[in-house]
Amino acid sequence: MTDWAAPNLPTTKPNKPFGKDRLTPANFSPRLSHELARIDDDIPFRPKARYLHHTWAQTFFSRPEYYFQPESVAELQKIATLARRCHKRVCVTGFGHSPSTLTLTSSWLVNLDNISNILEWDVDGKKGLVRFEAGISLHNLNQQLAAKGLTLPNLGSIDVQSLAGSISTGTHGSSLSHGLLSQSVTSMTILLSNAQLVTCSPEKNVDLFRAALLSLGALGIIVEMTYQTVPDFNIHWSQRLVPLDDILSNWSESFWKQREFTRVWWLPYLKRAVIWSANKTDEPPKPPNKTFYGGAFGYYLYHNLLALSNYIPSILPFVEWLIFGMQYGFKPDTYTMTAIEPARSGLLMDCLYSQWVNEWALPLPKGPEAISRLSAWINGAPKSEHNIPFSNKNLYVHCPVEVRVSDTTTDNQHSKVHPFLDPTWHEGPTLYLNATLYRPYGRDPPCRDRYYEAFEYLMRELGGRPHWAKNFLYTDREHISTMYADDMQKFLAVRNEGDPDGMFLGQWHLNNLPIESNNQDENSNNKQSSVEEEISRKPMGLGWGDGVLWEGAVRDFSPLDRDAARDAGVSFSNDDGGNTPTAMSMTSRTSDESFDMLAKGEASFYRG
Repeated sequence: MTDWAAPNLPTTKPNKPFGKDRLTPANFSPRLSHELARIDDDIPFRPKARYLHHTWAQTFFSRPEYYFQPESVAELQKIATLARRCHKRVCVTGFGHSPSTLTLTSSWLVNLDNISNILEWDVDGKKGLVRFEAGISLHNLNQQLAAKGLTLPNLGSIDVQSLAGSISTGTHGSSLSHGLLSQSVTSMTILLSNAQLVTCSPEKNVDLFRAALLSLGALGIIVEMTYQTVPDFNIHWSQRLVPLDDILSNWSESFWKQREFTRVWWLPYLKRAVIWSANKTDEPPKPPNKTFYGGAFGYYLYHNLLALSNYIPSILPFVEWLIFGMQYGFKPDTYTMTAIEPARSGLLMDCLYSQWVNEWALPLPKGPEAISRLSAWINGAPKSEHNIPFSNKNLYVHCPVEVRVSDTTTDNQHSKVHPFLDPTWHEGPTLYLNATLYRPYGRDPPCRDRYYEAFEYLMRELGGRPHWAKNFLYTDREHISTMYADDMQKFLAVRNEGDPDGMFLGQWHLNNLPIESNNQDENSNNKQSSVEEEISRKPMGLGWGDGVLWEGAVRDFSPLDRDAARDAGVSFSNDDGGNTPTAMSMTSRTSDESFDMLAKGEASFYRG
């Protein structure tokens, strides 16, 4: 999968210095062995060890203690139960598309690729309403939908992510007829930290539903969802190079609504932009022409020029002129590329190389100001023309800057509610600006820190909010808490009720959400003793690239300390093999009950 995202990089393999990756009970710690013995069932527990996890862009790596790919919800419940009893953090990953530290862990990492079945078609007799397990990828779901004459109504730039992952981070496409992908979700089933399964929807457990529609992996594990699909359709798309002024002078909702799907790639040094737009059509498919950097010569020429620019940044304006001139023509409106494709493929784009991405949502009317000021700063204009308080001297950036739109205020919202952490503008259409920086051969560009600091300053000043899955590096949790105000507090209230020990929290959450980072008061009812905190970052040391090896530790070390003491022959009074009270009795409550009820107690295992 890494080859798809960054084919120029060497393929990393799981770290297996010795032995087998599949563990046996003899390899488990005394604590885990004790807790396994207390669960008398035939449900598999199949952790792997020595697994090397990385983001798709290979920006970050981590070595989880255990890696799981459960094949049933019951198996997933068992993992959650043992993790909670043993004070382990549980982190869920799919494709690892976010290039941030969001999916990194040194604790227990869970992948849901094998929990990916379609469970029901035309739910409650409603055409196109489909219920499925949330580990399924957008690509695989769309393939199965196509066999039924259906498709997803909208997509982002790629389709390799799981449905659970794309919903949890606020994935969107580029259309004022559509909002976030989560707008088509009508219900979800969430596995809480106590392994209870809770169903939520716009009518039932509404606050849980609003939290789960964009949960950042901090709430629980989405195991199932119901999604409104649409009849399969083709799109007729075209793209062409135009002067940037043509876009800025015609900036309005009507510009973005000329066709159902529209996105722009802005070339800051040329002061031009590529407009890509598409409408639905009944015409038969017509494949696109081969592009310059879609072929091997163009692809590697561009890649190697980017690599050279890491040493000579001043060539980047020339690289922009050459590569995009070869791709789209050296003068505006020289060449128009068109194609007719199924929406499931036509809405996607080639991400080319490993990259950092820093995308923000802001009100659509702010677009011309945002682009004009950022353009002035990038092109070395005096501060009076951009009013950004960071030096632009001798700074050169990559292109393009991606410009997309969405609208979460339309009537086309099957979810009926906004997620608490929805970054879009709630009073009208939303603009997204994405400052992409490539990482040629895994190497970070020298402009990154100064560019992103200036970019984020401008976005905040214009009322923007960062895309949760991207690399916002200079915006802290105080900024973000202010951006979301009461909605943030409502999200955290739901999160804390469903996961009082912080079993789904890591350092990324501590950095970006207003969560207390060291709440160890013995009298507290919310000690969050399973939160994982970062303890180190260091170069990955693969012999190429600037990837970082991340290491964390769960803040409550006492279970490990006590295991070590027992191994040394020390005994504890009333020792039951652990350092926590005996687990609560198993319950048989079902997901039809309320979240308030199900957030308490411990679940029996589902065998649906």
